[in-house]
Amino acid sequence: MLTLQRRQLVGHDILLARHGNHICSMRVDHSNGRVIALLDDGSVDSAPNLIAPGLRLPDTIQSVLREDWKFFSAISSAAIIFGGLLFGTCAALAGTQAGSPEMVEMLTAYSAYAY
Repeated sequence: MLTLQRRQLVGHDILLARHGNHICSMRVDHSNGRVIALLDDGSVDSAPNLIAPGLRLPDTIQSVLREDWKFFSAISSAAIIFGGLLFGTCAALAGTQAGSPEMVEMLTAYSAYAY
């Protein structure tokens, strides 16, 4: 089941457990999968951001879009093509029927009954 919740950073919890109130700031190093903390005394500590490398984290909107962009692109393209075909068909039908006197009479008389 798709939950789409924000992923919790395990590294934050590890660093808070190690150092508590001695942390000045924390940042996430996405390329290495770690959280880095600057401590009061000027030293730096880091912790891994995952408990286990093979752990399946909850899906987020960004991860779904990243994994399924081809599917969404195909569906969007198909909808645009179908809409264009439908519009073209309606325009062609309107062009062929607009010349008949019955259609012109119906279109002009319709506005009288609209209100």
